[in-house]
Amino acid sequence: MEIIRVNTPRGLELKGAMWGDNTMDTVVIIMSGICSNVFQNDLLPATGELLSANNIACIAGHAMDAFSMIAYSDLKNHTQLYTGVVFDDFSLVYEDVESYVKYAKDLGFKNIILAGHSLGSNKIINYLGNTTDNLVDYFIVSAPVDLSYWWNIIEEKDMYLETAKKFVDEGRGKEILPFVFGGFSPMCAETLLSFYNAYNLKNCPVLSNDGETNSLASIKINGAFVIGEKDSMAGGDAKEFMEKINSYCKHPENNKVIVVPNASHIFYGKHQEYASVILECVEKYIESKIFNKIS
Repeated sequence: MEIIRVNTPRGLELKGAMWGDNTMDTVVIIMSGICSNVFQNDLLPATGELLSANNIACIAGHAMDAFSMIAYSDLKNHTQLYTGVVFDDFSLVYEDVESYVKYAKDLGFKNIILAGHSLGSNKIINYLGNTTDNLVDYFIVSAPVDLSYWWNIIEEKDMYLETAKKFVDEGRGKEILPFVFGGFSPMCAETLLSFYNAYNLKNCPVLSNDGETNSLASIKINGAFVIGEKDSMAGGDAKEFMEKINSYCKHPENNKVIVVPNASHIFYGKHQEYASVILECVEKYIESKIFNKIS
């Protein structure tokens, strides 16, 4: 694995990670979810290592501040842990995803597969549904979230929002809030409010009915939807959740819905199973592309 630096049109340098290199024909770009990077989400390196071992490059696409981690002690497990993201601007999601795609294109990959995990899936749906480019060949959406549903099941929602608004009103918008959002991510006040108001990421509103489905309907390529059977964000029925999301696509019959048995939203303890599913999706796509070219 090597750390890569990806420039955005606004001049910000994103730090991602890459397994394999551009001597390989195919690359999978995985946009990570909120508070997720290769150092604290084992799903990403597990996938990158398996893909590269099978001659498929992999890029982990991080958010604009995914490396500004905070260290803290887990007294229960007697370990030192790291978490982030403190600063992010969700209105710039499209630009960030596009930057990773163009980075891969500039490296000369013949096949670009765009994937996402958790909120990273909502990010790639936003990109694929709004881009006029034809740079991506296939998509893999895994564990997407109905953002409004997610916020509505957070018990501390009112406290989070009231505190963040108070900080902003006091001119302290970039200060870290005095709590860990959702129990897993420190945030500054501006980031939390940007996350709450990110309408561009409310593109899977199958539980809350709060959002838009035009992005899904506008995706021009085929792909796969992957979810854990016990995903806590799926409203109790992971397969039905994914099938409803897929139903908004232009040709849902050409997409695959894959449920990983006994897996959670973050695929805890099932990272190798997740990686194997991604590998299988990629290999089957490549096989179909070769078959169609020959026939």
